[in-house]
Amino acid sequence: MTRALRTDRLRTFAGQIASLVDQHAPEAQLLETGGAHLRELIAHDDWLPDAFAQPDPERYQQFLLYADALQRFSIVSFVWGPGQSTPVHDHTVWGLIGVLRGAEIAQGYSITPEGELREEGDAHRLDAGTVDAVSPRIGDIHRVSNAFGDRTSISIHVYGANIGAVTRSVYPAGGGRKTFISGYSNDLLPNIWNVSKEPLVS
Repeated sequence: MTRALRTDRLRTFAGQIASLVDQHAPEAQLLETGGAHLRELIAHDDWLPDAFAQPDPERYQQFLLYADALQRFSIVSFVWGPGQSTPVHDHTVWGLIGVLRGAEIAQGYSITPEGELREEGDAHRLDAGTVDAVSPRIGDIHRVSNAFGDRTSISIHVYGANIGAVTRSVYPAGGGRKTFISGYSNDLLPNIWNVSKEPLVS
């Protein structure tokens, strides 16, 4: 028997972020309040459809879950196979990262006045339930890795743009930078509007 998903949780979360954006909340408030809403979302693991939680043996997956019609924000699930990691990269917009399953290791970076990449502080571990933030204002360059070599980890990200369409940069080990547009791993979105498929919530 297929379990009924609580997709109302994602629908509610999308509405909460939309309200913050509608209010033109300052970034600091948006990250704080949005982070609290994300922490509430990832406290439950009964809403993410299986199709958007599948790892790929070759590389991490970036599944679009929701995109604001005006592209002011997007919600994405990142699925990390065992031992997978990103290159060092930036975002150019604000972002929130919340770990739903497993754990991740995040290492921040900065650019020196000479244009060289250097590690910024120690790497930190994000366990399930933990929320982190990035932005050009507070630190925007990092590398993220699955903390586990034998299991999948999943994190839910919210960005202040349609992140799959944003021109960003990766920073190769040999120096310099290379622009890229990430796109998404999926062609279809989860239907969070069909309430007839959800369990009745008292």
